Amino acid sequence: MKIVRYILFPIVPVYFLVTWLRNKLYDAGIKASKSYNFPVVCVGNLSVGGTGKTPMIEYLINLLKDEYKLATLSRGYKRKTKGFVLANEVSSVDSIGDEPFQFYSKFKGNVLVAVDSNRQHGIKCLQDSEPDLILLDDAFQHRKVKAGLNILLTTYNKPYYKDIVLPTGDLREPRSGADRANIIVVTKCPNNLSDTDKSEIVKCIKPKNFQSVFFSSIAYSERLFSVKETKLLSEIADFTLVTGIANASPLLQFLKKKQLKFEHLNFKDHHHFSRKDIDALKNKDLILTTEKDFVRLKQYDIIKDKLFYLPITVSMDGALGFNQKIKDFIKH
Repeated sequence: MKIVRYILFPIVPVYFLVTWLRNKLYDAGIKASKSYNFPVVCVGNLSVGGTGKTPMIEYLINLLKDEYKLATLSRGYKRKTKGFVLANEVSSVDSIGDEPFQFYSKFKGNVLVAVDSNRQHGIKCLQDSEPDLILLDDAFQHRKVKAGLNILLTTYNKPYYKDIVLPTGDLREPRSGADRANIIVVTKCPNNLSDTDKSEIVKCIKPKNFQSVFFSSIAYSERLFSVKETKLLSEIADFTLVTGIANASPLLQFLKKKQLKFEHLNFKDHHHFSRKDIDALKNKDLILTTEKDFVRLKQYDIIKDKLFYLPITVSMDGALGFNQKIKDFIKH
């Protein structure tokens, strides 16, 4: 795969020019963006995935759900429906996508969860439910909507300023797109990241006067959850790890530090588990997976009783300052 990406390097300047020109047309107002008179927060990235958007959306939901009527709006990647769908009791991964279904399952009653590939249309439909705030999931490149607050995520291990655009690199648009962000969060940082390291990263980012930079890390739970029960991570010995996410490296590092013995079955992000995949899993004694994969796998009765997921949360360095910026934006 890497060889193919290098072979395609001559396409990089073409992709760069097309996406750069598109942004310039929006910046100049030649292509129209729609603004709103109520809070719209966009969480996104410049790269093709794996920066931690889902945990960040959940962080914001937990931060705001007791004070505001919230709504999330996602594309609903790989769902089998079209147009606008508002999650309800009969919703499934097939109808709204895995990440929105995770939001709905986890925060039922605290947040409206909707999907629509047309973000303008999705916001218009959500307004009928009168939310106080809409969180746009993975919408940084959707320039037809002008969010009031843009939160850009980039990983510690592969920050956008060290990357190039597709198809050789992982960026969906040129690095200059970061200038649209109000807040830049460097995600998946080591827990012991020093102030010197942070300063060096900020120098590389070169934030504008209106931009704030924060650092976050992933915190894994010590407890596993299934449909029926919970277990301590320390209680399990030999298991099969199943991942269908963009970047499983942090999870692998966490489990290996625990000196746990496991087999890893690694699938592509948003993988559709086939009957063949499930048949291969039914003979495993214990299956550990991510929360996103769990919402897709738990529908299969033959593995449901031995299927567990490991929750993750975002640990934000300077959380008080970050939280206050979000709340100030909503109030003003």
